[in-house]
Amino acid sequence: MNLKSFLARIRSLLYFRKIRNRFLFSIIIISLPSLFLLGFLSFNITRSMLTEQQLKTDLDHLQTASSVGDLLLNNIINVNRTIVNDQTIRNLLYAKKHGEAADDHEFRSQMISQLQNVIYNNLYDTRYIRSVCILDTNLESYCLGRPDDTGIYENADKANSIRQARWYTDTISAQGKVVFSTFNVFGEQNGTFSSTKLFRDSNTIQGEELGMIVVNVSTTLFGRAFNNNQNPGYFAVYVPDVERTSIIYLQAPTLADLLIEAPHDDMEGYLLNQGYLMRNVKNQTSGWMFAHIIEEQALLEASKRIRTVTMLIGALIALLAIVMAYVISGTITRPLIRIKKMMMSWNHASQDEISEYSFRDDEVGVIGETFKKLALENDHLNTRLVHSQLREKEAELSMLQAQIKPHFLYNTLNSIYMMVRLNRTEEAAQMALSLSESFKISLNKGKDTIAVYKELELIRHYITIQNIRYKGRFHYQEEVDPAVKRVEILKLILQPLIENSIYHGLEPKIGPGNIRLEGRMDGEYVVFIVEDDGVGIPDMSRVEQGYGIRNVRERLRLHYGPTSSLDVTSEPGRGTKITIRFRMNQDEVTVSD
Repeated sequence: MNLKSFLARIRSLLYFRKIRNRFLFSIIIISLPSLFLLGFLSFNITRSMLTEQQLKTDLDHLQTASSVGDLLLNNIINVNRTIVNDQTIRNLLYAKKHGEAADDHEFRSQMISQLQNVIYNNLYDTRYIRSVCILDTNLESYCLGRPDDTGIYENADKANSIRQARWYTDTISAQGKVVFSTFNVFGEQNGTFSSTKLFRDSNTIQGEELGMIVVNVSTTLFGRAFNNNQNPGYFAVYVPDVERTSIIYLQAPTLADLLIEAPHDDMEGYLLNQGYLMRNVKNQTSGWMFAHIIEEQALLEASKRIRTVTMLIGALIALLAIVMAYVISGTITRPLIRIKKMMMSWNHASQDEISEYSFRDDEVGVIGETFKKLALENDHLNTRLVHSQLREKEAELSMLQAQIKPHFLYNTLNSIYMMVRLNRTEEAAQMALSLSESFKISLNKGKDTIAVYKELELIRHYITIQNIRYKGRFHYQEEVDPAVKRVEILKLILQPLIENSIYHGLEPKIGPGNIRLEGRMDGEYVVFIVEDDGVGIPDMSRVEQGYGIRNVRERLRLHYGPTSSLDVTSEPGRGTKITIRFRMNQDEVTVSD
């Protein structure tokens, strides 16, 4: 058996006499996209599970890290308390405040010596303490681990500068509690933050202020807290604030701008939109936020592999389905294609050509034979319908055009009447002459189209009439390309727009007004723009209530088809702009002047 006979046998096996059976079989083959849906669902389910598991793991790790952080920060608090409670240091500060201390050199030596004794004799973990400074009531500093100065505050007005600093006022307000600042209070940018605590005299009822302790701590303390968490991603310690988020520790400096830009009340949602998953917990000791941040793409690598494998399997099955569908659909589409060819050619084919089409003895064949009979009988009915539609369109166009002429005539005759009543005979005569010339042009020997230059002449007569009525208030500017002036267009589509600008834009306006008419070609399209600087249209929904613009739009649609357009834009107090755009019909030609 050769390949050709084998394919013929397969085709005969897959051929079903009933169209219904063929479609049912095709639907079964086409239903293979369900496999792709399965792959999509499996990817998303895996993605959700991985995300949920990662967030749960992050929460556990962060809680552990926060607990370790509590221990380390409590060690710092204990250092503060031990130094503040040391009676020798308190006596030295008391003597300094009341002028009973030795000279400055001896006092400084005694203070530093006692500070060393307190720290080293109590066996505290000082690995993360970079420096300890004591400030007396005059804000002179005595430091261990750094120079005896106050960093950025070393200036002529040092005392006032420190007292106005927020960290200083917060420490005073804390009434002896340890206060953690997110930065080094002396302005050092060396990866440290500070804790401060007030010295108070316990021998007085008011707790008289004796001085202040500043402990500068390295941010590597948080690295210790996070060190045992072997977790992909980055850890951070920050304080959200309405004005600006403060970052104390961040393993990935590139994320700093992202954290700062994030809204303080929805940081997790903001980072998720940027492709990052974030989980955080609040540290009990400091009140700061411990956070873990991981790129969503890095987390979803496993689910991507599942998606890729599923898509490859689905693509293989789809390829087989396409081959099967091609073979089977041929038994369905071939007779339908014959009917399609007959339908497409019935308008220009002869009866003999239509009769040449033959069909099998099945549902499609019955449809084909029936259509052959209907095609011959429907030909003359179609011709009659076309003529009827053309007559209906011509009648509708004539009706819309007829609505505009009486409207223009009514307004002008009413103005002439008022002129005569007011004995303004010369102006009335000029208005009557312009009206006469306008109607002479608009009649246009009974034609529905007119050259643009004649329509422009009609507009000039109309502007003359209106300037007589309104004492020259309207300035008309005409910018029409010479090529456009020779184009034949539908009669009375520009004058109603000028009339609309005057009555609804410039007449309500106080003082003179301007109207600009622009005409140009845009490829195959003719574009006209009528623009005024009148009062504008506060409610655009009223544009269609008047019949002027509405009739122009309908006439454009009837004459030039659905590709034509009329757009109105307006800004109250600034003016209105009307743009019409249409493509000339094939039977409309360019005329000479």
